[in-house]
Amino acid sequence: MQTTAAALTMVRDDDFFLERWVRYYGGLFGRENCYVVNHGNQASVREIAAGCNLIAIPDTSEKFDQRRWRLFNGLSTGLRSYFKYVVVGDIDEFVVVDPKAGLDLLGFLKKAPGRKILTPLGLEVTHRTKQERDPVTGPILGPRRFVRVNFHYSKPCVVGFPGKLSRGGHFAEYDQLFTPEALYLFHMKFCDSAQYSGVMDRRNATVAAAGVTKGETGIGGHWFADERGSDDEVFAQFNTRPIVRGFDMSPYRRKMHDGWEERGHGMWQFPRGLYPHMHELPERFFGIV
Repeated sequence: MQTTAAALTMVRDDDFFLERWVRYYGGLFGRENCYVVNHGNQASVREIAAGCNLIAIPDTSEKFDQRRWRLFNGLSTGLRSYFKYVVVGDIDEFVVVDPKAGLDLLGFLKKAPGRKILTPLGLEVTHRTKQERDPVTGPILGPRRFVRVNFHYSKPCVVGFPGKLSRGGHFAEYDQLFTPEALYLFHMKFCDSAQYSGVMDRRNATVAAAGVTKGETGIGGHWFADERGSDDEVFAQFNTRPIVRGFDMSPYRRKMHDGWEERGHGMWQFPRGLYPHMHELPERFFGIV
């Protein structure tokens, strides 16, 4: 086993992203260094993530998100005793190094200074349905090549120093901001319209069967059918967003640093928000995830 990096996530009813998560992080770090929390101990998770470290937890919805991040913080704290860095995130989030750096994520973290928390720039991968008519059947990047900068997903998720993460992983108890130029977090929730609808259907069914309210779960309103809205409208607006030329991400990172401040309760933050325009990914990213 290597001791540079481990990856930690939780999954339920999301085989599409789990397959790609295991392929990506398992291929980089080794499956023996991947930790998958199996919410509800689902058989498909045990099959897809075979060779990873599987942690089964009960099928519980009450205070789901609070419990999840309490567990993530405890597990990542323990794993940092054995690994230089622990990548903590949702099943649809992938931390990627720009190929122009000449390194993959494991190579990058081997060379990175230790005892820091790293914050990749968040890029939300979107499905422009009028231009990208085919479903995603293999790698996501390439078939989906349009991204928008979303600071909400610029998460302090590469953890190599003590610092509790907030619910959702958006903030950390860490007063320094390290945003390596080559480091990105690709948020894939909107990468495919059909997959999005399928995930939302399963989430709506899960909370309906549990009979819990949003306040009882601590999760977003989109898990509840009456707050979900129209899937078609979600993806229609991606088609109308302007595309700007070039892929210079340095102004966005500067904005993060310019707005760096204490959030309260020991947490630190930069301004949240996303941009109305999109960028087209350079071909060097295609096929990585």
